[in-house]
Amino acid sequence: MLCAQEALAALALDRVLLMPVHTPPHKELQADPGPEARVELCRLAVAGAAGIEVSTLEAERPGRSYTVDTLRALHDADPGNELTFIAGADQACGLPAWREPAAVLELAELGVAEREARRRDDVREALSALPGALERVRFFAMPRIDVSSSLVRARVAEGRPIRWLVPDAVARAIDERGLYRETVEAR
Repeated sequence: MLCAQEALAALALDRVLLMPVHTPPHKELQADPGPEARVELCRLAVAGAAGIEVSTLEAERPGRSYTVDTLRALHDADPGNELTFIAGADQACGLPAWREPAAVLELAELGVAEREARRRDDVREALSALPGALERVRFFAMPRIDVSSSLVRARVAEGRPIRWLVPDAVARAIDERGLYRETVEAR
């Protein structure tokens, strides 16, 4: 949520869509409650957050989701929209290995959350081989907090508190539904 809020403001976006995936293309989620539960948790998280919404586009599409397919679907639904794909610097550095990375950058600008000044240079270097990539990247500062979905799931599995790591409504829903109680590997 912090990343979404920072991108919304720093990149002057009209809105940010959180998009829970149906099936991640590169990793299996252990103790996964399923896409419907993840969509509901996202809805609880964005409640009252101006400019941040939940999209079910990927959750409703069965099978593995790839960014390029999602961007094409968003573009086809409303060709007049200018799209920005928001990613952390680590994800952005890996973009050249994604499915159709040049098409990703043709369909959307890349909004990169950076945490350290040198990360900007790392991203530029990693993307330099993609034609026109450097003109399609905008950076924004991201306050340093080491919270990830993997960390939250691991803490739940270990019986440790997650308050202040996720919105209160999300923590309550996870507890009430017994989500993520199976052992997961912290990443």
